[in-house]
Amino acid sequence: MADTIATSGGDLAIHPVEHASLVLEWGGKVIYVDPVGGAALYEGLPAPTAILITHGHGDHFDVPTLEAIAGAAPLLTNEDVFGKLPEGLKANAKSIANGADGELDGVKLKAIAAHNTTEDRMRYHPVGVGNGYVLTFGDTLVYVAGDTEPTEDILALTGIAVAFLPMNLPYTMTPEQAIEAINVFKPKIIYPYHYGDSDLSVLEAGVGDHTEVRLRDWYPNGRG
Repeated sequence: MADTIATSGGDLAIHPVEHASLVLEWGGKVIYVDPVGGAALYEGLPAPTAILITHGHGDHFDVPTLEAIAGAAPLLTNEDVFGKLPEGLKANAKSIANGADGELDGVKLKAIAAHNTTEDRMRYHPVGVGNGYVLTFGDTLVYVAGDTEPTEDILALTGIAVAFLPMNLPYTMTPEQAIEAINVFKPKIIYPYHYGDSDLSVLEAGVGDHTEVRLRDWYPNGRG
């Protein structure tokens, strides 16, 4: 079942798929974010009008899945993934760097730096490679973090209506780190995703009243 968020341009439907994969549907546009896992996972969902990829790890980027579902949909990603795309997909693809403004299927967006900050985790997501994205749907800003720990760019975000934050060790942030970040940039709604076996129970007590925590099942097929 999709969650619905009201925006000035009509309702935004949020479809959690699995782990880090989700679908955002708004105004006839259907944006697939980090689709992996094979075409069968997306049966019953509208076909993508655009595809957004955060970085090149296999739980975010999978060429066979893209080839099965993409059709002629435009694709936007980071520079690393762009270089790994086969020619058929690259023909409809563009890359965007950290901090740059762009557009995908008529939706304005900004690429937000996504990387680790803890010294012994830097090897997983080094600085300057991965993207998160802030997408603009009418008057509503939606932040999809990709794989990251809290960075200065994240803590400086303002006006975010909906945020998707990862929280699994050792690759991204802990729930406690997520709480600290949420209480700084204060999104109206937070969806924990990409959480694996993390204990999310601390979020309810730790997150301030400014933010609604929405726990959804991102692992309908099990966690591994």
